[in-house]
Amino acid sequence: MVAEKLFGTSGIRGKVGSEVTCELALNVGKSLAYYLGNQGSVVIGYDTRTTNRMLDQAITAGLLESGVDVVKIGMVPTPLVGYATEKLNADAGIMLTASHNPSQYNGIKLWNRNGMAYTSSQEREIEEIYAEKSYISVSWENVGKLSVNEEIKGKYIDDLVGMVDIKKGLKVVVDCASGAGSEISPLVFRKAGCEVTTLNSQPDGFFPGRNPEPNAENLQTLMKTVVAIGADLGIAHDGDADRMITVDEKGNISPFDSLLALISKEFDGDIVTTVDAGLCMDESVKGEVLRTPVGDVNVAEVIIEKNAAFGGEPSGTWLHPDFCMCPDGILSGLRMAEIVSRDGKLSDLLAEIPSYPNIREKITCSKDAKVNVMENMEGLLMQSFDDIVEVNSLDGVRLTFSDDSWVLVRPSGTEDYIRITLESRSEKRAEEIKDICVKIINENL
Repeated sequence: MVAEKLFGTSGIRGKVGSEVTCELALNVGKSLAYYLGNQGSVVIGYDTRTTNRMLDQAITAGLLESGVDVVKIGMVPTPLVGYATEKLNADAGIMLTASHNPSQYNGIKLWNRNGMAYTSSQEREIEEIYAEKSYISVSWENVGKLSVNEEIKGKYIDDLVGMVDIKKGLKVVVDCASGAGSEISPLVFRKAGCEVTTLNSQPDGFFPGRNPEPNAENLQTLMKTVVAIGADLGIAHDGDADRMITVDEKGNISPFDSLLALISKEFDGDIVTTVDAGLCMDESVKGEVLRTPVGDVNVAEVIIEKNAAFGGEPSGTWLHPDFCMCPDGILSGLRMAEIVSRDGKLSDLLAEIPSYPNIREKITCSKDAKVNVMENMEGLLMQSFDDIVEVNSLDGVRLTFSDDSWVLVRPSGTEDYIRITLESRSEKRAEEIKDICVKIINENL
């Protein structure tokens, strides 16, 4: 039997009712339990989505029925699940979230006992167990035990604050999108010595203030507020707070690649990033830049394999191996606040990072169509350009050109899009590359 593909680049994710159901959650719980040998313990947390409680109950039932203990830590940011899994010596962790997707979506992400997300090979094993219904129920006297742990939040907060040294009085605006960081993130920044103003920090699964995707369109209020109150820095999280994007003191959203390069400069040693990261990374960091397919678990695997100092995606998903192998948007924000309090205005610091015209485009494309479109993409792209010096098919198709321009065409692993990411030293050249790629994709939809 060919196992159904459940996992994308960031766990299982889809619309509730049609793609993500209680039955799915129940059987994923049973499948994970079987994978763990029908023993041990699993930590479960969830974000603010309205459907999380029902999925939490369903996946908990599957685990308990299969002999696995469950430790509930409630509504928490994703990084706290990774942290708790490691600190509580659990065998696995589960976060119920759809991250930056709208309210009608939800998902399931699995974590290893070291706080790192499940790898693609581990996810395939879960998919095979799920497809073959290999899971088993234990007898009544061997069902798992259920417990609640409230203390781990406090330990996480204290450990985060201990990671940074921020000058007292730094003015920070924190926008949590009414997501999982709403309670903890503002508190952590206050404990670290910042003067905090909050936006959208009331937990609400309808995300009434803004959509959870932290981009320029959704962060207009944050951008205006930073300027209006004379703040030093704005911090925006996504729905589960594993990501972080900054707004500088002038109210400008920080360029994703430049921000990643700025934080990467802080670390001695090699830095791991993804194939969609720009030239500024290579020109800024002290060590070697190692590139992986998109997805935080791919970054995490190479960090461990190469003993790298730091890793992250341009999306604001950063991993701090000196703390935990789970992406942590709160620690990312704290470290940016520390840099600003030490070195001065964020706009000035970002201006020192090499910057080139960068375009990120997405074209709507169904899951089935994505496969067909990408099937001949490499050949179609190579026919359309005559100055290609390198082809990388690690994740989608990435072409590097003789003038240092590059383009990446890849299917989104979490949404119904084909994504085009490109960079060039020339604005005109960047637009030309984009237009050719858009034309190729649209002609093959």
